[in-house]
Amino acid sequence: MNTAKTKIGFIGCGNISDVYVRVAQSFDALDVRACADTQLERASALAAKYRVPRAVTPAALLADPEIELVVNLTPPAAHAQVALAALEAGKSIYNEKPLAIARKDAQRMLDIAAHKGLHVGCAPDTFLGAGLQTCRKLLDDGIIGEPVGAAAFMLSHGPEAWHPNPDFFYQPGAGPLFDVGPYYLTALVALLGPVRRVSGATRISFPERTVGSGPKQGQKISVRTPTHITGLLDFASGAIGTITTSFDVWKSSTPFIEIYGSEGTLSTPDPNTFGGPVRVWRTSTQAWEEVPLLLGYIENTRSLGVADMARAMQSGRPQRASGQLGYHVLDLMHAIHEASTAGRHVDVSSTCERPAPLPAGGSPE
Repeated sequence: MNTAKTKIGFIGCGNISDVYVRVAQSFDALDVRACADTQLERASALAAKYRVPRAVTPAALLADPEIELVVNLTPPAAHAQVALAALEAGKSIYNEKPLAIARKDAQRMLDIAAHKGLHVGCAPDTFLGAGLQTCRKLLDDGIIGEPVGAAAFMLSHGPEAWHPNPDFFYQPGAGPLFDVGPYYLTALVALLGPVRRVSGATRISFPERTVGSGPKQGQKISVRTPTHITGLLDFASGAIGTITTSFDVWKSSTPFIEIYGSEGTLSTPDPNTFGGPVRVWRTSTQAWEEVPLLLGYIENTRSLGVADMARAMQSGRPQRASGQLGYHVLDLMHAIHEASTAGRHVDVSSTCERPAPLPAGGSPE
């Protein structure tokens, strides 16, 4: 068993950082050494809660020679700036999703990392959970035959009813596709491989939103990005998929993701979770069956992708939640919007390897 530990530091100590730090400390591959935030009191509180040795500013963390891997939990608009600074400082980087807002910034991350011999990783890592890893094994075992199609749905009426500061969800670089779509697109690529061509249709259904809770309750939001988006995905494998993400739907009974095969249908769990249920319908049984999950991670295990990345850095094997995968997902999201604007198919120039499944037992260790 590999006993090496990669020394990591977190930049960005907002709400999601709590589960990241807690889970990171449970992996033998990781040694959490520092928390950093522009608001030092937030870093200090998080470090104290989990007994992390240091609470520092982002600049101090990037200057710390001990830190090998930076986990970037800043807001999406800051992902590129922080990641590029970390790479220039000689540290590998794992970004929360999306990898960046602009393709050029994400590509620069990959270029610098390749030049310096560093690693880039990107959330989401939920595809490494027991639910989607079970789906991966079922597909690899041929339980529904050859995959011929897929459909994915993320349908809600937006976060303004509950989120205290939801304005950014409705600005360029956000919307349902950039905010939640990475979970669905990453799952589809992990299950079916990369996409070669897309088309798309987008609209803004409600040009104004009203904040429903918190100190900004009643304030109006001007919507400046599409909020109902449908993409058509031509996979390099030959399968054809659709994805619809929306902040304009009051209620729906659609599945999360279904994979349609020559001999049956696979229904996946919510790709924003690590668990189940997983269901399969086969021509041989003519009925839906729930499939027991493989051993692995069922609860919220954010930092699983960080641990897998650390083991990849230590062993030289490919990482699963990779920068190439993150870039391909970013490229797809932009391409769907561009296809809608242009009214035509858009060929996707990026690609990536279909991530390897986790070994038996479901652990990156």
